[in-house]
Amino acid sequence: MRRTKQPFQQIAKDVKLGHNVKIFGFVNLYGCRINDDSRIGSFVEIQKGAVIGKRCKISSHSFICEGVTIGDEVFVGHHVVFINDKYPRATTRSGVLQTDADWRVQPIVVKSRASIGSGAVILGDVTIGERAIVGAGAVVTKDVPAGAVVAGNPARLLKASPSVRTSRKNR
Repeated sequence: MRRTKQPFQQIAKDVKLGHNVKIFGFVNLYGCRINDDSRIGSFVEIQKGAVIGKRCKISSHSFICEGVTIGDEVFVGHHVVFINDKYPRATTRSGVLQTDADWRVQPIVVKSRASIGSGAVILGDVTIGERAIVGAGAVVTKDVPAGAVVAGNPARLLKASPSVRTSRKNR
C-alpha cells in the first residue's frame, strides 16, 4: 500500500497495513496488523502481535498491547488502555530483572462492532462480546457478553442483550 507518512510516526517495517488505513501523527506501531479502512488516531501505540480489524476507529492516546485482537467495526475511545498482565512485576522472586520468559501474555479479544468508551481499562484474559458497549472510565476485569452494556470500576452489567434477558426469563 502506498501512503504518505506524517511527521513523527514510528512505523516498523514489520507492520502489516491493509488498504486505505489512515494513521495520524505521533504514533508508534510495531509487529502489528491493521486491516482495511481503519483509522488510528494521534499518540497511539500498537504493539507486536496485536490485530486491528476492518473499519475500526482507534482514538488518540490509546495503548494496544501484545495479545490484543480487535474485530471489525470496533470503536476504541480516547485514552483506552489494554493490559496483558494482571500481576506485573519488574523482577523475579530472586530479584533478577524479568525477561519475556518470565511471564505470559494474557490475551484480550474485542469482537466485532463493540464500542469502548474513553478512559476504559481492559485487563487480560477478557473477551468483549459482539456489539457490547463499555462505558467511559470502566475497568473491565471479566468477560462482557455480546450486546451488553457495562460501566464502572470494576465494570458491572447495566443492560443485558435481548437474548440474555430472554434466557433468564425462561429459567
